[in-house]
Amino acid sequence: MFRPGRWIMHMDMDAFFASIEQLDNPQLRGRPVVVGGEHRGVVSTCSYEARRFGIRSAMPVAEARRRCPHAVYIRPRMQRYAEMSALVRETIARFSPRVEMASVDEAYLDATGLERLFGPVEAMGYSLKEAVKTATGGLTCSVGIAPVKFLAKIASEQRKPDGLFLLAPEAVPAFLAALPVTAVPGVGRHFAAELASMGVKNCADVSRYGADFWQRRYGKAGAVLWARAHGEDPREVVPWSPPKSESAEVTLDEDTLDRELLRTWLLRHAERVGASLRRQGLAGRTVTLKIKYADFRQITRQVTLDRRVCSTESIYETACAILDRLELAGRVRLVGVGVSGFEAGAPAQLSLMPEKAAAGEEEKKRDKLNMAVDALRSRYGTKAVVRGRLFEGGSGDHEAEAIQAERAEAHRIRERR
Repeated sequence: MFRPGRWIMHMDMDAFFASIEQLDNPQLRGRPVVVGGEHRGVVSTCSYEARRFGIRSAMPVAEARRRCPHAVYIRPRMQRYAEMSALVRETIARFSPRVEMASVDEAYLDATGLERLFGPVEAMGYSLKEAVKTATGGLTCSVGIAPVKFLAKIASEQRKPDGLFLLAPEAVPAFLAALPVTAVPGVGRHFAAELASMGVKNCADVSRYGADFWQRRYGKAGAVLWARAHGEDPREVVPWSPPKSESAEVTLDEDTLDRELLRTWLLRHAERVGASLRRQGLAGRTVTLKIKYADFRQITRQVTLDRRVCSTESIYETACAILDRLELAGRVRLVGVGVSGFEAGAPAQLSLMPEKAAAGEEEKKRDKLNMAVDALRSRYGTKAVVRGRLFEGGSGDHEAEAIQAERAEAHRIRERR
């Protein structure tokens, strides 16, 4: 059933953002802490003290405040979290040549055949936990160890926080038999409801119907459900895979029809997306504008350019051009910008841009300017250089939690697929 001697380890930091805040500010330790927006943003994460009140990631902050008004609500510090994530990544990379960062706070490691270096795989897990705690100055993580990837992830959730759970091959059948189908990656709320109507509540219930039945009725999703319910997962630990897109978005404090306000946010997003692309050496041909209205209707509009771009100005002007052509169907609740269509090589000029940015020389000047700004911010902080439009309107850093939370949720959805 399983490849002999194969071990996959899943490391998941415990309440990562909130734990960092408690680490940096000892007065917050033992108190319910929520990292998120002030009004209509979402919860990025919360401490375990806050979770006792039913607060969870991606919950609207307004709902969190109703459940726990005495919690400490903190604006996210994304740069600090990124620094700690990099430190964790460097630490766990010493344990295996095959490490896959699943998000800023979780990773898979291929622990197969490493017994001679670290001893039994369980001992390796405890050593990794201690190394992470030492490197970060006290942050804890939970580790799951299993023969396949999806079981390792489920295992890491069994002993949270600061725990370790090893699921040996011989224990998998009994573990799966009692495992709710809602714990299987890919089984969402609607799928779970339909399964419940069929009397399928645990993985053992899946075997009431054959593999062909699941394939015919639900296609790929059914086939995956059957495989996971029987402990099958052929996926390997992939050390790195090219990103498909980079995006930023925010839920506004108030619904608006103010296009100037939307343009200001487009500039903020273009700065975040452009800086991230430049750090990764990426550039993309497709710029996407995302709009969510007050009634939660959502639309996306995109333009595919002749050449690749990563400069803040090019991303911003393209997004503004899309917005200018869009007739708003109501007040806007959320606005976002994304860049995709990455190719190898250096960025080049646009052709579908306002006239002032059409020439290749102008685009080269923009690239040089952006790299200089990136260098200054890297050395002196993100507020060392602020564009005039953003300086007048405020930095907007307090909205980053919405971006991070939605990215995290998007990643979880991809992972379950």
